[in-house]
Amino acid sequence: MKLTTQITPSLLREARKLAAGEGRTLSAVIEDALRQAMAEKRRGAFRLRDASVKGRGLHPEFRDADWETIRDAIYEPRVTKR
Repeated sequence: MKLTTQITPSLLREARKLAAGEGRTLSAVIEDALRQAMAEKRRGAFRLRDASVKGRGLHPEFRDADWETIRDAIYEPRVTKR
């Protein structure tokens, strides 16, 4: 299917160089880029937040703890200050 669209001249030059360097057509390069963009959207961009603690590692009381000890501490009722 034919499509008319606008693309910035610098991006078009870059895409043409890529196509020529890989021995492919410009259409093939554009189709691959669209497929990749669509696949990323379907996958969803998952980003794990940075939960590090200033590079100091585990709290000393948990360094050699087993999973049950850690789990119990996680679910321990918290006291809230009023």
